[in-house]
Amino acid sequence: MDQPVPATAAAGVATRPWLLEIENLHVHFVTSRGVVRAVEGVSYKVKPGEVVALVGESGCGKSVSSLAVMRLLAKPAGRVVHGRILFEGRDLLTLPDDEMRAIRGRDIAMIFQEPMTSLNPVLTIGFQIMEPLLIHLNMTEAQARTRAVELLTLVGIPDPDRRLDQYPHQFSGGMRQRVMIAIGLACNPKLIIADEPTTALDVTIQAQILELMKKLSRELNIALVVITHNLGIVARYADRVNVMYAARLAETGRAADVFAQPLHPYTAGLLRSVPRLDQPRGRMLETIEGLPPNLLEPPPGCRFAPRCRARQDACVAAVPELEDVMPDRHSACIRAREMAEVGAIGLGLQSAQPESPVAKNLDRTKPLLQVDRLKTYFDVTTGFKAFGARKSLVRAVDDLSIKIYRGETVGLVGESGCGKTTVGRTLLRLERATSGNIQFDGIDVVSAEGDELKAYRRKVQVIFQDPYSSLNPRMTIGQIIAEPMLVYKLVADRKEAQARVKDLLTQVGLFEYMAERYPHELSGGQRQRVGIARALAMEPEFIICDEPVSALDVSIQAQIINLLEELQQKFNLTFLFIAHDLAVVRHISNRVIVMYLGKVMEIADRDALYANPLHPYTQALLEAVPIPDPALEAQRVHKVIGGEVPSPLNPPAGCVFHTRCPRATDECKKGVPELKEVQPGHYAACIKI
Repeated sequence: MDQPVPATAAAGVATRPWLLEIENLHVHFVTSRGVVRAVEGVSYKVKPGEVVALVGESGCGKSVSSLAVMRLLAKPAGRVVHGRILFEGRDLLTLPDDEMRAIRGRDIAMIFQEPMTSLNPVLTIGFQIMEPLLIHLNMTEAQARTRAVELLTLVGIPDPDRRLDQYPHQFSGGMRQRVMIAIGLACNPKLIIADEPTTALDVTIQAQILELMKKLSRELNIALVVITHNLGIVARYADRVNVMYAARLAETGRAADVFAQPLHPYTAGLLRSVPRLDQPRGRMLETIEGLPPNLLEPPPGCRFAPRCRARQDACVAAVPELEDVMPDRHSACIRAREMAEVGAIGLGLQSAQPESPVAKNLDRTKPLLQVDRLKTYFDVTTGFKAFGARKSLVRAVDDLSIKIYRGETVGLVGESGCGKTTVGRTLLRLERATSGNIQFDGIDVVSAEGDELKAYRRKVQVIFQDPYSSLNPRMTIGQIIAEPMLVYKLVADRKEAQARVKDLLTQVGLFEYMAERYPHELSGGQRQRVGIARALAMEPEFIICDEPVSALDVSIQAQIINLLEELQQKFNLTFLFIAHDLAVVRHISNRVIVMYLGKVMEIADRDALYANPLHPYTQALLEAVPIPDPALEAQRVHKVIGGEVPSPLNPPAGCVFHTRCPRATDECKKGVPELKEVQPGHYAACIKI
């Protein structure tokens, strides 16, 4: 159903090596506070069939440059003030609107970051897939529906004919992202721009989606531009990489070359900030100190200079241009050639040998927190009363038993919907336990009421996943931190509270004057530090960290993890660290609990679990984690676990993992395997072990 291409045009396309050429692109946003220079002088090219990655911290201009390609900048604030965007030799910026609409969705498709907000909630999935087919390819309804079924089959959605008539809310996050890919592929585009396509997905679903996109790129010769801050994804899937910082390109080159020998201090900083599963654990993560500059008033010269360990006086004298340093390697650093000779370690940008972690001396005679056979169930009503609504039972947490000792960090990992957050909410008494026992330092948490519950909640605090939604936007930072101290009468008056707020802000690495600011005036990393300061204000003994770094850039993530470890040593804190990033959990945890669909699959000391995972689910999680090293990724056999997490409303009989387990037999369907001690301190729930 492709549109015919004139012979002269086809010949021109065939002779052009580049499908997309961005030349000296400048994008500005006009705001009430001034002009934000979101993209400045960005140039890069994409060949047909190749995967090009755009990486960098939030606000560096990655998404804005791609929205400019699609001509989707918010008007009238956003505007391209200079540059060209050539697609098959045609400048997209000069095309009339009707010609651009014909290209958008037909030849160039975009997969947005959040599929739930990108899909229309009141239209069926089938209509949304069929719409571009009807508009761009002039298909009939019957032809479009047949093609939509083919597309859903292609992206791995079972029972596609029935699911076409369902709505977005009836799909899981991974399934919705697959639908977005199906829409992107509908018209056989030549270029797909994927903006953080896997940010909201679990590591196993992420692997499925990216393997699918890489496969389709190769088979259909589709060029793929992937915008991400996950360097493991770049190492596994990208052919070339463009590193952006503060609206400018810092470095470009083949992915294998950039990872092996970065030629810009910012690239070296990103790589050293990432916790890796293939290397020994250091005492602290190496970080890029400071924050990206304000693009309303960028600093003179190199914009990375204020955070750079290798800066010189010449760095602030003029803006460094992107120059050839090595074959097919470009860098915007005056010391790039020196880096090529002595490497990042030679310039002091990276430690030659990170310090080994110090073993913790934990008192294991008496646990601070003891949980025995905890069950948290929810009654869920589906449908409408008039049409025979049904009640179902969700076993969010099903038979959890753990002991956590004072000063210890216990990691809790698993895919979305496995019950991790419900465990945290039940321990906080934000949810009522259906059965089981929770003992905290002599307090019966399940039955605690009144003053006893109030005392317990002072000792146990939480750091939430989203630092913005967990802070009151109408209160200043100082008021947010002081409020719990005043409620619990931990300070005599507001004057003492203000002094304590300044002390807490300093402890978490913020300035005292930030007490007068509101949450929207801080960055994501700064807001997360405020959340930590608020938790510390209660002088707690135990802190539940619910995905505290998942929404942060890799460099800010490293700062927060180091901060948590420093505070733990200083105040002898105990952490339950809930996350789905297995590399982060390995770095910070002493022991790890692996959950799946409400059940505990495995419990072990960190080193034992990562060196020798016993349960097939733990093995699948670890195999799905990409390592930020293209050379190692090229040698790995990528075993992608199939399928989706079953609905908690209708879990499988027997072992809940058997529907996706590569080692499952009929015996796995008959009985629920018990969590048993396979090795000293190493527990697993699998009949095959």
